[in-house]
Amino acid sequence: MEKLTLYIGNKNYSSWSFRPWIAMTARNIPFEDVVVPFDFAAGNPRFREISPTARVPVLEHGKVRVWESLAIIEYAAELFPDAGVWPSDREARARARSVSMEMLSGFRALRGACPMNIRRPKRAIALPDGVMDDVARIETIWRELRSASGGPFLFGDFSAADAMFAPVVNRFETYDLVTAADTLAYMQTMKAHPAWIAWQEAALAEPWIVPEDEA
Repeated sequence: MEKLTLYIGNKNYSSWSFRPWIAMTARNIPFEDVVVPFDFAAGNPRFREISPTARVPVLEHGKVRVWESLAIIEYAAELFPDAGVWPSDREARARARSVSMEMLSGFRALRGACPMNIRRPKRAIALPDGVMDDVARIETIWRELRSASGGPFLFGDFSAADAMFAPVVNRFETYDLVTAADTLAYMQTMKAHPAWIAWQEAALAEPWIVPEDEA
């Protein structure tokens, strides 16, 4: 099989890059990552060389290029059907895809007010309307799924659904948004995963600071 190359933005900031990266890393799918940093205002001109949308992430597999985080995860799952990217049970898999799409298309207030920032010290900020409604909905999703599966991840083992919510774990912690014991327990489970730790270590070692992404 031709190698997979995942083009990503800064690991400190790029929440959409984080999602397919942690999904493939956690499920032991081999790939090479190439960081194209956000070191220009409004993005890096190099993005246009690799992406039809001038955005990352983009997965390259031979002549095939796949963009958008969830599409990349789905493509990797098709290439490696035994990797366990999605839950094996059909009903659970449908629910995992549903909440993943909800994450993809929703929670704009939270995403806009609280950008992912791995190196940022934990500190609360003034929040616009809608952020805590988003937080409450996400906590409900996590609580219901872990209750049904028995945990420790959303569907028992780490899956694409956990990957889609991974940047939210950073947001909840960095901006001091949650206090519920079960929410904090899930966040700790995510942060203890070797794939999370590897991403975090690389993010902390990056030299770039992007002012517009520093809330």
